[in-house]
Amino acid sequence: MERAFNFADNQVPADHTKKELTDPLEAGLTSQEASQCGVYEKCNPMLEHGKIELLATNTRFEADALTYDYTACIDCLAHPQKPLYNGGIIQNPELNNGLQGWTAFGGAIIEHRESFGNKYVVAHSRSQTNDSVSQKIYLQKDMHYALSAWIQVSEGNVPVTAVVKTTTGFKFAGIVSAESNCWSMLKGGLTADTSGPAELYFESNNTSADIWIDSVSLQPFTDEEWRSHQTQSIEKARKRKVLIRVVDEQGKPLPNATISFVQNRQGFPFGSAMNSYILNNPLYQNWFTSRFTVTTFENEMKWYSTESSQGSEYYAVADAMLQFAKQHNIAVRGHNIFWDDPKYQPSWVPSLAPNQLNDAVQKRVTSVVSRYKGQLIAWDVVNENLHFSFFESKLGETFSARMFNEANKIDAQTPLFLNEYNTIEDKRDGTSAPSRYIQKLREIQRFPGNGRLPFGIGLEAHFPAAGLNIPYMRASIDTLAATGFPVWITEIDVASQPKQAQVFEIVLKEAHAHPMVRGIVMWTAWSPQGCYRTCLVDNNFRNLPAGDAVDRLLRVWRTGKLSGTTDQNGLLEASLFHGDYEIKITHPLNKNYTFTQKVEVIPTDDTKNTKQFVLKQMPYPMITLSALK
Repeated sequence: MERAFNFADNQVPADHTKKELTDPLEAGLTSQEASQCGVYEKCNPMLEHGKIELLATNTRFEADALTYDYTACIDCLAHPQKPLYNGGIIQNPELNNGLQGWTAFGGAIIEHRESFGNKYVVAHSRSQTNDSVSQKIYLQKDMHYALSAWIQVSEGNVPVTAVVKTTTGFKFAGIVSAESNCWSMLKGGLTADTSGPAELYFESNNTSADIWIDSVSLQPFTDEEWRSHQTQSIEKARKRKVLIRVVDEQGKPLPNATISFVQNRQGFPFGSAMNSYILNNPLYQNWFTSRFTVTTFENEMKWYSTESSQGSEYYAVADAMLQFAKQHNIAVRGHNIFWDDPKYQPSWVPSLAPNQLNDAVQKRVTSVVSRYKGQLIAWDVVNENLHFSFFESKLGETFSARMFNEANKIDAQTPLFLNEYNTIEDKRDGTSAPSRYIQKLREIQRFPGNGRLPFGIGLEAHFPAAGLNIPYMRASIDTLAATGFPVWITEIDVASQPKQAQVFEIVLKEAHAHPMVRGIVMWTAWSPQGCYRTCLVDNNFRNLPAGDAVDRLLRVWRTGKLSGTTDQNGLLEASLFHGDYEIKITHPLNKNYTFTQKVEVIPTDDTKNTKQFVLKQMPYPMITLSALK
C-alpha cells in the first residue's frame, strides 16, 4: 500500500500504486532498472510542474531463513489449532498416529484419546509434579528452539509448565494457565547450552489434574537465523521505504538531483529512567537529552515522594522534572499512581483503618492524575499487582479495577498500564507469567465501565544474573501482544554478572526488534551513589560497558547520513528508520541553491497523521516537496 505526500493542491492519482519489493538499491539495481523489471506497477506522467514527491511504501524484506511465527492465541478453544511449523522436530505432533513418539514420564499413565475427531494424549494417575507425558528429542548447542503446545486439564484452572530435561539439568521452556473443557496455547522456548539427547515433558503442581496435550511444536533456529528474524522485523516495523521523484516545470523527470537525508530524531521511543539529580547537573542533562526521547521518573512521582506526610502534598520536584522533559521534547510515563508492594507505601498509610485508607487513595488518584492530565504518555496505575496485594487485602479484590476506572474518568486519553516483572524474564515464579498477566487484565476489564479503557501492557524486564532465555522472551511478548494492546518494555535492566553489558545488548536488541513493542525505557537512572543494577556511565558521565552497548545500538537504530542521486526517471528510493529528518536537495542546474525541508517518516499503519502543507517556491526547477507527517 502506498501513500503520497503532497504539498500543493495537486494529488497523485489514487490508482498510482507500487508493488511491495525487496529494496532495489540493496539488490544492486538502480531505481530505473527496478522500474523496468516491474517494480512500479503504474506511473502517472501528468505530474504538476516543479514538483518533488516523497512516497512511502510497505517494506518486504527477503531472507532465506525460516520465518519466525509471531502469532499466538490467548483464547481457550474447543479444538486446538494446527501445530506451528508443522511440529518442527516433534514426532507425531498432532497425535494422529496413536502414541508414536510419546512415552510416560515419571509415574503417570498416558492414554491416547479422541474427541469430536481430535486426537490427543492424556497423562493421568499423577502423584508427583513431573508425572506426565514426554518425547525424546536431540538438542544442538546454541540453537534457539521455539516451543508451542495446546494444553487442557481435567479440572479447574491449572498452571502447566513445559520443561526440557537435558544431560546437564532441567530447562524451563514455558508456562500456561490451562483450563478444563477447552484448549489453551502454551508458547515458549529455550536455547540449548549443550548438544545431546533431551526429553520434553509437561508438569503441574496440581497432581489431581490430568494433563491433555496436543499440537506440539519445537522448531530449531540457528543464531544467524534468529538474528535474521530481528533484521526482517526491523525492516518491516521500524523502517519505511520512501520514493522521491523530482520533475521540472513541465513535469519532466530531473535526473542527477542530489538528495541527502539527516535523521535528527529517532521515531521509536527509547529512553531511560531519570531522577532529580538531573535538575542541577549539566553533564547529566547533556548526556541524557542527546540520546533519549522518553523517560520515567525513578521515584519522584510515587506516592511516598509526593505525600510523605499525610495531607502535605509536594509536587515541586516532579513538576520541575516534567518541565525539563517538555523543554527537551522527551515524553514521560507516569510512574506510578499506586504500588501494591507493602514495603513501598508512605509511612503513614499502613496504619490507616479501611475507611481512612479508602479516602486517602481516592484523594491520591484524584490529585496526581488531575495534576498531570494530558501531559504524560502512560500511567502505571497499580504497580506490580500480580506479585503484591497490599491495597486489595485492605480494600477488596476490585481495588485495581476501581483505580483504573477512576484514573480514566480523570484522564480519559492516556493509556493505563498494568506494570509487572518476571513476565518475560523467565524467573519461573509463575505469578506474572503471560497467561496470568492476561487473566489479571481481563479481570480489570470486566469491572463495570472498564471494557473500553485504553489499556497498555507494561513489562518491566528486570533480567536475572543467570538463565537468559531469549526464545521465551520473544514468545511471551507474542502472547501478550495478542491482546491487541500496546506493549512497552518499561524498566529493562540486567543483574550484575561477568558479561552484563553483552547480555544487556542482547535483550535490548530482542525487545527493539519485536514488531509489537512500541517503546523501551531502561531502568538506568544515574546517581552519585550508583545505579540500580545496570550502570551506563560513571560519575563523570563517561560510558561504562553497558553505556557503550546503548550508544552502539542507538547508532544502529537510526539512519546515518545518507545521500543519493536521482536516476533518469527523476527517482530516488531509500529505506529510512522512522523519525524526524532534514532533507536537502540540490541540482547541477542551480549549484548555488540548496532546498531544505524537515519531514517525519512514520509507521505505515499510522494513516491518521498524514498531512499536507505548501512550501515557499524555490528557484527553478523545484517547487514543492511531498512528505509524510
